[in-house]
Amino acid sequence: MLVQFSLLWLVYAISAVLSAPTVSLVSNTELDARGIYFVSYDGLVNVNSFQLSGVLTHGNFQYAAWYTSSRYAILARRPVNSSGPWTTLQLPRQLSTNDSHNVITLGVSPSDGRIHVALDCHSTVVYYTVSEPGLATNGASWVASRFGSITTTLSGLGVGSQITYPQFVITPDNNLQFVYRSGVSGNGATQLAEYRNGAWSNVGSWASATGSYTSTNGARSNARNLYIHGFTYRNGRLHVTGTWREQAGGVMCNNGGLTNHDTVYFYSDDRGRTWRNSAGSSIATSGSNPVNVNSAGIIVDSLNADHGLMNQESQDVDSNGQVHAIISYVPGRFTQCVTSYQRDRTSYARPFHVFRSSNGTFTKMEIPFALNSVGRSQIVMDAQDNVYVVLPFVRVVTASESSGWTDWTMAYDGVAQGLNAFGEVTVDRAGVSNGVLSILYQVKSSGTNPSSVRVLDLRLNG
Repeated sequence: MLVQFSLLWLVYAISAVLSAPTVSLVSNTELDARGIYFVSYDGLVNVNSFQLSGVLTHGNFQYAAWYTSSRYAILARRPVNSSGPWTTLQLPRQLSTNDSHNVITLGVSPSDGRIHVALDCHSTVVYYTVSEPGLATNGASWVASRFGSITTTLSGLGVGSQITYPQFVITPDNNLQFVYRSGVSGNGATQLAEYRNGAWSNVGSWASATGSYTSTNGARSNARNLYIHGFTYRNGRLHVTGTWREQAGGVMCNNGGLTNHDTVYFYSDDRGRTWRNSAGSSIATSGSNPVNVNSAGIIVDSLNADHGLMNQESQDVDSNGQVHAIISYVPGRFTQCVTSYQRDRTSYARPFHVFRSSNGTFTKMEIPFALNSVGRSQIVMDAQDNVYVVLPFVRVVTASESSGWTDWTMAYDGVAQGLNAFGEVTVDRAGVSNGVLSILYQVKSSGTNPSSVRVLDLRLNG
């Protein structure tokens, strides 16, 4: 039996080498030799996985954003498919505190070519500015004067005083949406605003803190927030996967863990106004009856709060409109009770590929590479529905659609290449359609010593 297993594994390994997608290096450019550096909440403010988008392609240009060592927010631009230098400008806003949540996120409204910027918030007001019309499309000079004043509203729309995780998302009808959490960790709501005809308006909360959760140990929690892995449109449908974080620490087996539990999925066919579970049943209405922990049929992978399940990983949607997410946690074969999520995730956590089939069922497969990190991973898909996952430290593993996403192989190893990258990265999702994966990463440093902020470009070879 052992020989048979070994032979089968050899066949599998050879098959993986022959069929899994490959990548090739295009360029590795430095944005800033002295990016601000401090470790907070296990992450860096310039390269957090929930930063959608820190690097962004729209039309003929690619954009990037980060904080430099003087704490000022920097925006950069270069032509698409260029490995040449970036043009930069400095916004009149400095990072207010050493908190890695306070990322810079970029968006473009296609209807008027404005570039939108949200930044520097963690359960505080959000800071926002927007460019003059057409800057994203006309190639006008890249100077700060083309952006408006920095305000704490979305061009007059108040979104509250406890904002975290701002994200901009383009809808299928070319409007721009703003996704964010109000409230605090363990007691917050996920909200939506929309930019249409040159003005922002509120859609409302689409996932709330309400409901009651009882853990496998019998402990009960009456408040929480939904952490999302993405907010992704494909073929007219909006897909959301995520995990709940409970307020009550008693739901964990040990206080050193994380109160995150379960992977959930639901979708919307009307731009986030109403929501359905994977079976197609109506479950929620934004603003009046949002999704909550007791919404029927939304759990697609059940897991209690004892395994260090990470929040805010990533997702993508294939050409058939089926969602693919990356989750990670400490499997039960290592321990049934995480007592230090930093230590145990670094030692034992594994990434998993969770994806939906056309019949509404979900499959979960372990990716056979250890994380070796507390942090999160990024998933993208090419035009042939092959999967590319950027693990911490810029290690890119891939699997082909033709294998049913089973032939996982290491296509690029940033550790072996000597990148010395800090764990998490953020990626240019819009740019993948051009056949290139741009990865924004920062070189590991110590203390508060500034370090290089860089963009690595890899061609996706399918």
